Amino acid sequence: MKYDEIDKQLLELLSEDGRLSYVELAEKVGLSRVAVKDRIQNLKDKGIIEKFSVVINSEKMGKKVSAFFEVDVEPKQLQEVAQNLADNQNVASIYQMTGPSTLHMHVLVEDFQKLETFINNELYSVEGITRVESSVILKRFKSRTGYKL
Repeated sequence: MKYDEIDKQLLELLSEDGRLSYVELAEKVGLSRVAVKDRIQNLKDKGIIEKFSVVINSEKMGKKVSAFFEVDVEPKQLQEVAQNLADNQNVASIYQMTGPSTLHMHVLVEDFQKLETFINNELYSVEGITRVESSVILKRFKSRTGYKL
């Protein structure tokens, strides 16, 4: 997808504060409000901007334990297992990775008891899973959503 320097500036500004108005954006990039509105609509139409959203601090919402899982799955059951796990409210993200039918999953739960319950009742019970490896996050140094210019 093609975009120019002004589009890049708009994307950077919106990445920092998605609530900036067209007027505020226009002042920062030196264009009219209408031109900025058209550019943003074009970026949306091209799929460069997928959506506008809010980033919620999971810890402040009570999800104090964050863990990553490597889950190996029988190849025939990969799609079904992935969808099953994706539908779980504790699963923040899930990706298919290279390797022998491996899923990479990020889970957020309230405490270690809930993590144990998730592992024993909602992960080990899923048919098709052949191996589970987990790592609990001790400290976050950097975290971001989406692509950073």
